[in-house]
Amino acid sequence: MIVVDDVHKSFGDVRALRGVSFRADDGKITGILGPNGAGKTTALRILYTVLRQDSGSARIDEFDTVDDRQEVQKRIGVLPDAHGLYPRLTSRENIRYFGELHGLPASELDANINELIRLLDMEEIADRRTEGFSTGQRIKVAIARALVQRPRNVLFDEPTSGLDVPSTRAMREFIRKLRDDGACVMFSSHIMQEVAALCDSIVVIAKGQVIASGSPDALREATGQPNLEDAFVALVGSEEGLS
Repeated sequence: MIVVDDVHKSFGDVRALRGVSFRADDGKITGILGPNGAGKTTALRILYTVLRQDSGSARIDEFDTVDDRQEVQKRIGVLPDAHGLYPRLTSRENIRYFGELHGLPASELDANINELIRLLDMEEIADRRTEGFSTGQRIKVAIARALVQRPRNVLFDEPTSGLDVPSTRAMREFIRKLRDDGACVMFSSHIMQEVAALCDSIVVIAKGQVIASGSPDALREATGQPNLEDAFVALVGSEEGLS
């Protein structure tokens, strides 16, 4: 479970987050929506423990991202916006390296790697260097690396960006499987069809503040709009009008 409570973050004179609060529950997929510059990636980076908030708290399974940083890192799997693979390592070596950083025993690590290679259909690229991989191949390796320690909280930043249609469909099914296995899944996306198809709950952020949250149906009903894209435009447009 992820709980963010009244989080503020500034970069100089820029107030990236202004009192953001939300929660994401186990066994649910929570989407983070917002226009460019809204604060989505800043919020995710605080949950990754890459950034430290100025005030407020962020907790993963009751562990504070500042005070319990190492414990939080054990409990999260992260697909950031930059995938950061080591190009001269094979897929398997990239995944193994991160598993070793988490201190997994060799037998458990081998079993986890083999299962992820199977689940993500990576057999053909498992022992190839990642240099020259397609976007879809790189994302598969990055996801396997993020999940090698079997985290119960998974955070994805634009997980299907740059993927072709078959890879996008496979990624959506994989995200659903994580949820069905009881994980807390959170992701950001600009693709409304994807958000509507996957999310149990949505948090809408604009100008560093949460302006709406709830199920896709609840957001459509609250705005009186027939689809999620129109609901999002209505919500963000009303926020812009108040500025």
